[in-house]
Amino acid sequence: MVAIIEYCINNASAISNALSALEIDHVITKNEMDIINADKIILPGSENFHLSIKMLHLLNLFTQLRVIKKPILGISHGMQILCNHSDEGDTSCLGIIDTESKMFDETEIKTPHIGLSKINFTRVSKLFDGIKNNSSFFYHHSYYIPKNKFTVATSNNGLEFSAAFEKDRLYGVQFHPEKSGEAGLRLIKNFIELC
Repeated sequence: MVAIIEYCINNASAISNALSALEIDHVITKNEMDIINADKIILPGSENFHLSIKMLHLLNLFTQLRVIKKPILGISHGMQILCNHSDEGDTSCLGIIDTESKMFDETEIKTPHIGLSKINFTRVSKLFDGIKNNSSFFYHHSYYIPKNKFTVATSNNGLEFSAAFEKDRLYGVQFHPEKSGEAGLRLIKNFIELC
């Protein structure tokens, strides 16, 4: 069973629809026991990053997510929540991926970055099994994670950034696979079938 964490106004329902299309058992939840009992966890994107972190604390999920030993897929803001820190609201995050989320320089780059953009693989990841290099995924973000040692794919918005990263059981994608057609569904299926 997959737990989609509903910690703020987020894309939980869109991810639920994608999992339903793939006939994958899942629950949208704020409940700690649901998360403990789940096989895998998805952290969706949200509308307010700082509030998302606050809600994870209020729901007693912040520490749980730091110590739980299950595969986690962070999507958009959910990817950034896995990092040490975000420029958005000068916010401390879960700190389980050693990198930070930065804001695009609005004087040099059009923000937010919205729409389909291609990815470029930087190393092999099971997350992208059956997905071709240079496939397009849907983005909607003003903050980004720089390319780092955990990066498995990059994208470009006038600046190269991490489109996806992987560290052990932790996976993050800056794009929205639930809004990215067949390639996005394949990526979600790959995450579910990792182990």
